Amino acid sequence: MTDLSPPFKHIVWHHATVTRIRREALNGHRGAILWFTGLSGAGKSTLAHAVEEELHQNGYRTFVLDGDNIRHGLCSDLGFTPEDRIENIRRVGEVAKLFMQAGIIVLTAFISPYRVERERVRGLVEHGDFIEIYCDSPVEICESRDVKGLYKKARAGLIPEFTGISSPYETPLNPELIVSTGKTNLESCVQQVIDELKLRGIIKQD
Repeated sequence: MTDLSPPFKHIVWHHATVTRIRREALNGHRGAILWFTGLSGAGKSTLAHAVEEELHQNGYRTFVLDGDNIRHGLCSDLGFTPEDRIENIRRVGEVAKLFMQAGIIVLTAFISPYRVERERVRGLVEHGDFIEIYCDSPVEICESRDVKGLYKKARAGLIPEFTGISSPYETPLNPELIVSTGKTNLESCVQQVIDELKLRGIIKQD
């Protein structure tokens, strides 16, 4: 096996004087990663943006990392093979960690179909910094919301490796929060997330 370590021996971690604790003190709240996962059409992006709007209006510093948006730039070189999906989530996890260290509440909306990859992101940060939110919606409801016609194309064999049809989705085993986005209205779903953030001390109680 080729030894790749020598060229990288000069790379060391630089410790900044402005720490996460100081950034959070300036912001007035903790940083955190809210990881919305679920099938395509489950309402991940809709919920993440609605939660962000609620947080923003109440003075919290936030940012949404959206699956489609990320694939326009940072992950534009990746496809949808299992290997590319793994790399996509690895990159997103590292970016989310940076946002969190900046004291920001970062909301990520990605199918992220594999449990092991979600757990790998969880392992990047300290306990309590990663909040997995499962957007629970039956595939039938997701299909009924499919304005892009992706499920129809997938069932016709036009889109390979489509999660929920020709590629698996591994339901979270112990998420911090399960939101029934297939049956519950958006306002109630948002409130569930906000209540969870208050419970965990990420934002202030009323």
